[in-house]
Amino acid sequence: MDMSQPAAALLDQASLPDNVIARARAGGMPLQELMSVAQQWQTGGRLNECLALYEAWVESNQSPQRLLALFNWGTVLGEMRRHAEAEAVYQRALALNPDFAQAKLNLGHQLEHQGKTAEALAQWQAVYDAGELMAIGAEPVDLRLHALNNAARLLESERRLDESEALMKRSLLLKPEQGDVQQHYVHIRQKQCEWPIYQPIGDVTHNQLLVNTSLLATLSATDDPAIQLMVAQRFVNERVVKYKGKPFHQLHARPAGEKIRVGYLSGDLRMHAVGLLTPELFELHDRSRFEVHALCWSKEDGTAQRARILKAMDRVMPLAGVEDPQAARQIAEAGIDVLVDLQGLTSGARPNILAYRPAPVQVGYLGLPATSALPGEDYIIADRFTMPPEYLPLCTEKPIYLPHCYQVSDRQREVAPTPDRARYGLPEDAFVFCSFNNNHKYTEEMFSAWMQILQRVPGSLLWLLADNSWAESNMKAAAQAQGVAPERLHFAPRVAPPEYLARFQLADLVLDTFPYNAGTTASDCLWMGTPILTRSGRCYISRMAGSLLTAVGLPDLVTYSLPEYIERAVQIGRQPLRAASYKRYLREQGRQTPLFDIPAMVRDLEREFERLVLEHRRKATGG
Repeated sequence: MDMSQPAAALLDQASLPDNVIARARAGGMPLQELMSVAQQWQTGGRLNECLALYEAWVESNQSPQRLLALFNWGTVLGEMRRHAEAEAVYQRALALNPDFAQAKLNLGHQLEHQGKTAEALAQWQAVYDAGELMAIGAEPVDLRLHALNNAARLLESERRLDESEALMKRSLLLKPEQGDVQQHYVHIRQKQCEWPIYQPIGDVTHNQLLVNTSLLATLSATDDPAIQLMVAQRFVNERVVKYKGKPFHQLHARPAGEKIRVGYLSGDLRMHAVGLLTPELFELHDRSRFEVHALCWSKEDGTAQRARILKAMDRVMPLAGVEDPQAARQIAEAGIDVLVDLQGLTSGARPNILAYRPAPVQVGYLGLPATSALPGEDYIIADRFTMPPEYLPLCTEKPIYLPHCYQVSDRQREVAPTPDRARYGLPEDAFVFCSFNNNHKYTEEMFSAWMQILQRVPGSLLWLLADNSWAESNMKAAAQAQGVAPERLHFAPRVAPPEYLARFQLADLVLDTFPYNAGTTASDCLWMGTPILTRSGRCYISRMAGSLLTAVGLPDLVTYSLPEYIERAVQIGRQPLRAASYKRYLREQGRQTPLFDIPAMVRDLEREFERLVLEHRRKATGG
């Protein structure tokens, strides 16, 4: 927020800054002149001089107008990320007028940047709960919405999901036509297994919630590839830059004959599903033919996983804090031949980098198992199971087919010692179904199917991930409503990856989610020798586990309808020896199947990359 107003006459821009600051310190500068000069300097990047000007003016002026000068001083400090100093300046403004709403809002942001969550929330609450608001140049309703929406966002990041949802509802009642808030409202209900997910509120209709659902939430809600494509296209149309200039990679030509440079673009090269799958991919690239670059804005989480990933790279290009056009320019200057986007449109992605086309070959992989509709993404790595012919017309990318399975994984996974069932409160004689997928993948339809399975398999139980207490409570209530004792649901807490892998061995059969199949989780359970029953649908994301099961040699665990899925689960649950035979097969042969032949998978991928790069080079030289 900028409180500056046009001055009657702008100060001569040729004036020396020291002279201008001296005039302000002497108390001879009107507020309008101060605002205009400061605005010029701020726009021109002269931020330190701008700070000195505000400080000089404020310290020499005792009029009520100091309120506005303090506010703008705080905005400049915030822009410079000097958050503690900005906090102090906003506190001085509020000491002059404790009801100044815009100062409270901005103070909340400065507190949040410093990790002072409770103090930030308190500032925003003081705005959205106030009876009257003191605002300058803004509508009070807009300030309340700003406070509600930022508090809801921060509460969601703090995993206080019920409080976050309550504030989203208040925001939508105040102003229904907020697509972003509707989007978060739908997804936060998914996270809590708060069914039905599409619950109209106030003047917000079911249709509006559908239209504003994010792509990630849509992938959990429907396997209709046409709807997924439309949602991706809407995001691209609204959020992605429409760059029409010359591709950046054409501005930095490289001589042919050098090693092919592969750049992995991601903010998830850390303790994350993508970061857990990919280390061997990076490590096993043939260094005589390929050079591997990390193009990365991942958080430095201090884990061994992050360190291993970085060690596997030939070059690391840090892109955190680098604007998208500059990041694209740096990638082009580095001569990247194949840019592999590991995020697509998932949280934290930077699709605008691809829009500038910094590499001649740009490929989507792993992070978004669906079409992205990104104009800068020409290919997607897949296999013929995940992308059958009838699916292709609803994807903007061309498939790069790997022979067996699309998914790379890591054979060096650290596994804790095998625990016993008693450690997790599991009966020794029960048939244990399980699903350790994220709760937002659980749908009302599939949960109902799971309850039918439990009813038909005496003595069985369902072991689930306890992602949050609200999801756990809602699932217990849903079970009871369907005649299943809540005690037959067991909830596993989140644990470190080695223990998470080890406990898969205690389950008899993993029940996959639909339409958002297990990806990394399916790889994990098969690696640990536990079978997974899946339901395959019409799109990539609903066919992931089916691809893995086909590659590991267990296609009979792939079903294609809900009734077939339920019947197959009941058959296996009633015949524990059948589940045991699957486990024996996986234990004795699973790791020798194509699914876990990672060196061969990397060679297959390299062959495709080389083909595409050479094809591009021939076209570029007119050959």
